[in-house]
Amino acid sequence: MAMSLAIIIILGLVFNKLFETLKLPGLLGMLILGVLLGPYGTNLISPDILKISPDLRKIALIIILLRAGLGIKKDTLNKVGVPALKMSCIPGIFEGLSIMFIASYVLGISKIEAGMLGFIIAAVSPAVVVPPMLKFISRGKGEKKGIPTIILAGASIDDVFAITIFSTFLGLYSGKNVNIPMKILDIPISILLGIALGVIVGIILTLIFKKYHMRDTKKTFILIAAAIMLTGVEDVFKEIVPIASLLGVMTIGFILLEKYSKVANRLSLKLNKVWVIAEILLFVLVGAQVNIYVAVSSGVLGLIIILLGLVARSIGVLVSLMGTDLNAKERLFCVISYIPKATVQAAMGAVPLAAGVKSGEVILAIAVLSIFITAPLGAIGIKISGEKLLPED
Repeated sequence: MAMSLAIIIILGLVFNKLFETLKLPGLLGMLILGVLLGPYGTNLISPDILKISPDLRKIALIIILLRAGLGIKKDTLNKVGVPALKMSCIPGIFEGLSIMFIASYVLGISKIEAGMLGFIIAAVSPAVVVPPMLKFISRGKGEKKGIPTIILAGASIDDVFAITIFSTFLGLYSGKNVNIPMKILDIPISILLGIALGVIVGIILTLIFKKYHMRDTKKTFILIAAAIMLTGVEDVFKEIVPIASLLGVMTIGFILLEKYSKVANRLSLKLNKVWVIAEILLFVLVGAQVNIYVAVSSGVLGLIIILLGLVARSIGVLVSLMGTDLNAKERLFCVISYIPKATVQAAMGAVPLAAGVKSGEVILAIAVLSIFITAPLGAIGIKISGEKLLPED
């Protein structure tokens, strides 16, 4: 396992630098490296690392979301709150329902099975979207109108809607007595609980950091540990009450910035350093989950379904931004920023197959294909469009 970690870190740094030299996103290089090193490529990654891969990816995602929270200012959040809330649900619903009807017709599967596919595909990937948004915020790109913050906040809640609706379709397929109104009610409950827990943890950490003198490095590890524990609360209570823990993680950073900005800014710098390693682990291990052979098996029909779903998602983004002061170029940037998929598709793609869903293999194949197409396309699109379409504030 130690040798595999060394290979991942060294080659991750090399591929990151190589792709940045080619004016391409470094994360794209790390995703491709993961495919090459993973079990569906050269199989150089130890099975022991692959076993703990979900936990490693989760920790890396927590680190980037903490960084995001530490970079969101109250004034900016107040300004973009309504558009961000719309972006968290409308694009995903547009895409999920569109894929449901298209896939049902094209693949000849039931609406319930197609609904599972639709809402696995409909989740945007915070892992791909958040890092470039933080870079734009640090450079002041689009910050006057809070554009990167809209994307950050929307993307962090988007998955909650997608996973909740997917689980509803899965329950309907398995014959469980699913209370659909209650499932819909689960969404705002999970969001509110996630925020509430984030506020509580943020306030407790603020009090600890003010009362006890310690090095910023120790504070950083305490912050990361507290965020991991918060996500653990979601796992413990998931059968009882839903909790949007990743949104809570962002909230911790936001509260720290509001209550103790001097320390929050220093912790953000520390997290930037931790992210160097976390980023490599996140994207290489996400890439290692991608079975390119399964992706290819979905064929042209899978590609058509994904592309039509993206068209519907893009319409949903434009609908969400109606009434804002964003110009055409800025709206186009938001559309492009909502293309990437990776995290949820890698985690949930095989769930229907494991649950005995008749079309489980097809769902898995299209989910994997969506990562293979949209993650690199979205990463490149965000980088290029951000430079050209966002104003320098």
